Amino acid sequence: MPTHRWRKSSYSAQGANCLYVSAPDGATIRLRESDQPNTILTTNPTALRALIHSAKKGQLDHLGEG
Repeated sequence: MPTHRWRKSSYSAQGANCLYVSAPDGATIRLRESDQPNTILTTNPTALRALIHSAKKGQLDHLGEG
C-alpha cells in the first residue's frame, strides 16, 4: 500500500471515531476511519463536495432509519 500523508479532520474529537483525509494529487481524495484504517474510500473533490452538501441539507437522513 502506498504511503499517504493523512490529516485528521478538525471535526473529529479526541479518541476514537476519527476521520482521516489524504489528497496526494488534488484530484483524488482518500478517506479512512480510525477504527478501520486499512479500509480506504477513494473519491474526487466534486463527488465529496456533493455528498457533504447533501448531508448538510438533510437529504441523507433517511439512510439512518432502521
